[in-house]
Amino acid sequence: MITFLLNQTLKRETNISPNMTVLNYLRTELHKTGTKEGCGSGDCGACTVVLGELVDGKLQYRSVNSCLTFVSSLHGKQLITVEDLKNKQSLHPVQQALVDFHGSQCGYCTPGFIMSMFALSKNKPSADKEDVMESLAGNLCRCTGYRPIVDAALSLSSDQPLLDQFAELEQQTIAKLEKIESKTAPLVLGNLTSFSPTTIDELAELYERHPKAKLVAGGTDLALEVTQFHREIETLINVTGVADMKTIRETEQDIVIGANMPISDCYGTLAKYYPDFGHLLHRFASLQVRNQGTIGGNVANASPIGDTPPLLIALNARLKLRKGQQIREVAIDEYFINYKVTVQQESEFIEQIIIPKPMDSNNTQYFSAYKLSKRIDDDISAVCGAFNFTIESGVVIDARVAFGGMAATPKRADLCEKALIGKAWDKTTVEAAMEQLAQDFEPLSDFRASKEYRSKTASNMLLRFFLEQQTKVISQQNSHNFKQHSIETRVTSYV
Repeated sequence: MITFLLNQTLKRETNISPNMTVLNYLRTELHKTGTKEGCGSGDCGACTVVLGELVDGKLQYRSVNSCLTFVSSLHGKQLITVEDLKNKQSLHPVQQALVDFHGSQCGYCTPGFIMSMFALSKNKPSADKEDVMESLAGNLCRCTGYRPIVDAALSLSSDQPLLDQFAELEQQTIAKLEKIESKTAPLVLGNLTSFSPTTIDELAELYERHPKAKLVAGGTDLALEVTQFHREIETLINVTGVADMKTIRETEQDIVIGANMPISDCYGTLAKYYPDFGHLLHRFASLQVRNQGTIGGNVANASPIGDTPPLLIALNARLKLRKGQQIREVAIDEYFINYKVTVQQESEFIEQIIIPKPMDSNNTQYFSAYKLSKRIDDDISAVCGAFNFTIESGVVIDARVAFGGMAATPKRADLCEKALIGKAWDKTTVEAAMEQLAQDFEPLSDFRASKEYRSKTASNMLLRFFLEQQTKVISQQNSHNFKQHSIETRVTSYV
């Protein structure tokens, strides 16, 4: 059984397929057809809805793709669709803005844009153009063009929170959500079952009893089994309610991320220590996907083109794996064995991702990451490279180089690293390492890129990393020389 709010109406569903997506539930069960079906794979945003969820006692809104969201994940949340925005006989301010700025032509994509803009207005009332572009990057329009849509979104920007019926009913909504029990009975229909554990212990016990079950957090990849390949998933274990895996914390040495933590909630902490990691996450799929997808899921999926594994490998991250009451740690570069094959045992799951903090007080550690894709936003990597170097007195003391899209798994460039470590950090060394890099991988050709293109761009990423670090070193030297000159000038003037 699942219990949730449909806008302000309490809904309980017991006789519904665990494989049903929110999109199909809205359109076929509730006949709410404002939410549109486009690509069915989370790429167009036509099906965007907004979920309201209690986080530390406050209501948090997230735009998500309803075509990738299983109904079982609605438990304990508020579902808001485009039909719910109408306020009595008036359009919602977001809807009115799109009318005023002529942001709709055929209108098919419009409900999705409106829901993304609604979520933005709730989360960032004073949104600037960069915020608007990020929030709308997962919505595609083939008629109007984006200028009037962006202008409509910008017109809503204000120093004050948007006052609408949702703001007026916020406390009432919170009270209703707080009354929903976190624990719930399994959702069963025929041979299909979905469990919703609320603790790690419960998850571990369930997974041991059902070792063939599929774990689902965001479902941004797993849901494609249903929507694109039309397969049935007999047993699902929905981990979205496992709060103790939905955390991010810091120790003295590490950043510890729960495997159930949405990617969009990881920006700040990761960017604080590794700015390039934060930048890359902003290019990870779309905001709707990042609002549900997790780093744990991105790793466990074991895709050779996953965005986070190359960065985690370069940063020497570790995975905390759990099976029943047994816990072990595995270095992430030992986790991937072959295409879609990992060291995980039956009934074992990722509990945490542990990323070492930069421990270098002398600023000799350098980390950069680059993603190459056909589009800037909402696209899959052709090549993703990550570089983590320790350089002291012009010598490479340590180097970790990892790539995605270059092999059957995310993988370190062993020969390239050997050509760098212990050598002078100069162009000659880098060019020799680039030659070795070509021997590290035998990439495939596909519709994203040819093998020759992948090899060339991977080598060029190393060269780019070198050039950028040289620029930083020169900049630091110039800054030091300027400061020294200023000190000498001040001393001279004083004398």
